[in-house]
This record gives sequence, structure tokens and C-alpha cells, in this order.
Amino acid sequence: MTTHQRAEGASGEPVGRQPGGMTTHALADEAETRALGRELALRAEPGDVIALDGTLGAGKTCLSQGFAEGLGIPARTVNSPTFALWNIHTGRLTLHHMDWYRIADPDEALVLGLEDVVGVDGVCLVEWPSRLPHLLPADTLQVELTFAPPGRLATLRATGLRGLRLMGVKPG
Repeated sequence: MTTHQRAEGASGEPVGRQPGGMTTHALADEAETRALGRELALRAEPGDVIALDGTLGAGKTCLSQGFAEGLGIPARTVNSPTFALWNIHTGRLTLHHMDWYRIADPDEALVLGLEDVVGVDGVCLVEWPSRLPHLLPADTLQVELTFAPPGRLATLRATGLRGLRLMGVKPG
């Protein structure tokens, strides 16, 4: 599944020497995108937050379906929360699947109670996190999905120890 992996800190230091890292995965199809999601879910713990960036159709929901499968949640029950804004699924961990694209005002996030859940309860997958970056904890796994014909690239960036754990990197 992974044709290229690079793990290093922001200053080029190896991951084990500082909290920070990056890996890039070449994903040939939806099956590999879901497999990456499942892999991340197997390492997930309560309080984890994964920020999913990418244009429309880049694979955010597909990765989320794989993540759900890794938590024991049927993929068919997971769809884009674009209009609902927030879907909750029960599995090994509670999955909060959020889409912040339609949230235009930070006050709306307060009304929804997002700040009470993000990074606290279960695990959060956040699509379009750039709409409310102040709600993301400092230790978030950032996943950027981009088109790279014939498939996609998934670039994972850890901003702390939780993100490194999700990536399967053991700090040393």
C-alpha cells in the first residue's frame, strides 16, 4: 500500500528525536484508502483527533469509512456529515465524524457544543478542519488527501505524541 514513506520532524530531525513526523502513502484506489483508515483506527484511543483535508472527492469520507470499520462500525452506516455537520457512531470507541465546511461562524460551533467533544470524548474525524482551526488540539493527526492519478496521495503529519502513535511511530 505504501510506496513512499518519509518520517522526520519539522526541522529534518528523525521522528524519534522530536514530536513531529510525516508519512506519505500512495493509494491506488478506494480499497487502499479504506485500508489506511482501518490501520489508523486500530491505534486510536479516546481523545484522538484526526483532521482530514482535501478537495471535494479526494477520499475523506472513504478514509472515514475504513476508520469506522477499524472500530467495528459498518462502513455502510458512515457517510459524509456535510448536511448533518456531526454524525456519532458507536464501536470500540465512539466515533464523532464531523464536517465543518458549512459552519460559517465560530459561534455556531459553541451552540453545537463542539468544544466539549473535540479531543475529549471518543475519537474525532474532522473534515474541513481549516474552518475552525482554534478547536483542534495542539496534538492532532493531520491527513491531507490529494489526487495523484491514477490514485491519491495521503500525507499524514503528526503534531505530537498522539499523532505519532496513530501513525505507528514509536518515539525514542
